[in-house]
Amino acid sequence: MGQASLSSIQALIIAIWVALVESRALGYSTLNLRFSPLMTGLVVGIVMGDVSTAMTITASIQLIYMGMIAPGGAMPSEPAVATAIAVPVAILAGLQPTEAIAVAVPVGLLGSYLYQFRFFLNTFIVRLTDKYAAELNDKGLTFSIIILPTIVSFALFVPAMYIGLYYGAPVIADFTASLSGGRIFHILDAVGGGLAALGIALILQVIGKTKYLVFFLLAYFTAVMLKPLGINTVTFAIVGAIIAYLYILVISESAESN
Repeated sequence: MGQASLSSIQALIIAIWVALVESRALGYSTLNLRFSPLMTGLVVGIVMGDVSTAMTITASIQLIYMGMIAPGGAMPSEPAVATAIAVPVAILAGLQPTEAIAVAVPVGLLGSYLYQFRFFLNTFIVRLTDKYAAELNDKGLTFSIIILPTIVSFALFVPAMYIGLYYGAPVIADFTASLSGGRIFHILDAVGGGLAALGIALILQVIGKTKYLVFFLLAYFTAVMLKPLGINTVTFAIVGAIIAYLYILVISESAESN
């Protein structure tokens, strides 16, 4: 457990980051930042001065979101919001990564309601956009399409996340720390591990094809067999890239010969 609570500055920085992601103030790239917890986990780790623990926790949270899609831009659970709250709570309480999932899921659900409320607020801005469009007002359209929605998003997410981090995270951390090691958290640990497995299953269902599952099995059993050697993910990535290149090469030559 690295520290007793979040400082006001730490809570504010994380809140501003979440607002940047949720408002899409950084452009199209913020869609990836919003859908993937890893970058938010990195920011939280840097702010709290414990990047390694933050990324270990975030890696488990990432698994449950791997197979999620966002029809119409709305997700059933907000990964950035979930990570921004769950990772500090887990670090403060000294939770296991799978236990942090049990915190991330309900928080992410609440974050989705907050994001939907942002949609509701934007319906009023759309009326202003229609007005500027009818007037052929370029500057007005820029203001109503880009600037004003960003301001509204910041006004919504920064206070909400700040309150949740500065006042809520220490309380949740103290409560979960008092229960840690007991039967409740044993159950949450098991459920969290199941949710991670479910995320992997979903991503295989969404983007996987039966004929390519052999590569997944190859990667899994290779990782298990080579685990005692302490090989890092960079090495696995290089080996995977070589296998992918050889596979494409064989397929290409087979197609040319036919």
